[in-house]
Amino acid sequence: MTKLCHFERHTNSPMPSRILTLSALLTFAAAGCGVLPMQEAAPPPATTAPASSAPATSAPPATATASGQDTRPALAETRSTMTENLKVEVVGLNRVKGKHLIAQIRLSNTGTDKHLSWAGEMGDRTRPLGEIKWASGIGVLDAQARTWLLPYQPAGSPCLCSDQDRDGLGHFIDPGQSITVYAVLPAPSGNPATTTVVTPVGPPMLNVPISDEAPTGDFPDPDAEPVTPLTRRLILPSESLDKSEETADDGKDLQVNLSSDVLFAVDKATLTPEAKSIMARTAKLIDASPATVVTVAGHADSSGNDAINDPLSLRRAQAVQDALSALLSRDGVRFQAKGYGSRRPLYSNDSDEGKRRNRRVTVTFPKPQPAPQEPVATTSPGATGLTGTTKADGQPIAMEVAGLRRLPGGLGLLTYKITNEGSAETWFRDLHLAQDWEAYKYQAASNVRVTDVAARRQYLPGRLEVPTDDGVDFYCACTDVSGVRISTEKFAPGQTREFWNLFALPDTADTLKVKIGPFRDLHVPIQ
Repeated sequence: MTKLCHFERHTNSPMPSRILTLSALLTFAAAGCGVLPMQEAAPPPATTAPASSAPATSAPPATATASGQDTRPALAETRSTMTENLKVEVVGLNRVKGKHLIAQIRLSNTGTDKHLSWAGEMGDRTRPLGEIKWASGIGVLDAQARTWLLPYQPAGSPCLCSDQDRDGLGHFIDPGQSITVYAVLPAPSGNPATTTVVTPVGPPMLNVPISDEAPTGDFPDPDAEPVTPLTRRLILPSESLDKSEETADDGKDLQVNLSSDVLFAVDKATLTPEAKSIMARTAKLIDASPATVVTVAGHADSSGNDAINDPLSLRRAQAVQDALSALLSRDGVRFQAKGYGSRRPLYSNDSDEGKRRNRRVTVTFPKPQPAPQEPVATTSPGATGLTGTTKADGQPIAMEVAGLRRLPGGLGLLTYKITNEGSAETWFRDLHLAQDWEAYKYQAASNVRVTDVAARRQYLPGRLEVPTDDGVDFYCACTDVSGVRISTEKFAPGQTREFWNLFALPDTADTLKVKIGPFRDLHVPIQ
């Protein structure tokens, strides 16, 4: 049976060695350590399993040809948004020692471009620009823990994953050819039978089966040396349609941002009559949670100075604390009120909208336990007529919703296609023109809203929280349209690209209103 092997570190190598001489290969083979051929592989078979199909039970061992090519059937597949001829397929997903996951991804060049690069495409976009390389962007979505799991990081190396130079893969994939890359990362919590596989290149792949059998090939053992797990906390925001409050859900805590413009008059700390219903809703959420401690924090925008903002933000926090305490129907809840002035903005203070959102009182407490959910369906018929049109630089632009799918953990995945139906190349930049784009590290396809009309609640794209030396950065849990993906909004005549967004979804709704950029409102069924 194939096993994980501990490779000794070369003195000049930043990672456990995987470039083995012929004699070393024979030695490891004799010891029972198989080596997965990582050179160019044959084109994958025509019959593959799309992400929306029922998952296979497990990935069978690779069927090696005379040249050692990887011919395993795909467990799931997606296409690159940037490079239409780059096909991405999961060919192995194995849980090891009950706590690690080994993901194997086959990358295929289905076009005629002799210079189709993969290394820059597969790098983790949430790292500093100089570290976005190798296969560091392969990951899985841990829905239960509400986190995005990425490959382990050893000291001095980007990740426990494929390196184009060290593994002899090269930087390009020839037409009609494939390579297989790997990543070693933490297994998702709860021992799930399936998971969502994420890559930087295209929409996430859903319901990918996890095998507990030994993986095909040899991979670095994360227990053999110190490694750092890289996780990105996923925060799912929503807001009331009247803009009175915005809620951010990270799977553990609820952070309810109450608009100071609704709660208080200018420069005052006395609650307005309009604040009554907002306080009642927030108190109901606290009652339903296991909270024993609730933090109430007042915040201001950058107008004025600390001598004004600090005491005012504290008095406003205390006013909200007093109101909530009187409305709770259970005992045993303790409050902590703080005032931070303008020192903790959520958005840029360079715009009126950013300032409005920064004027807030934030109430934080453990989230209420969700109601039991039905199992997530692996297939569902799509709706028709979910299309829209607009123009960019005089060229007709078409949009079609591909699906709105419910994921475990209260998550939802929206996918949609944008096509330039004109005769000239054009830029379509409306996908990132959202009111909250300044909250993200890069511009992204964040100009998308999902609305529960009956509940009068709007859901915003999810955010990936990335710790930095100066605090945190936020990346949209959606398709990038700048940074390393700078040409994503540029369309050739007839070109189609598929975009995606992660959202929180209400438990009871079966149809939601979807607004994508300048296109018409659509009522989309949840699959």
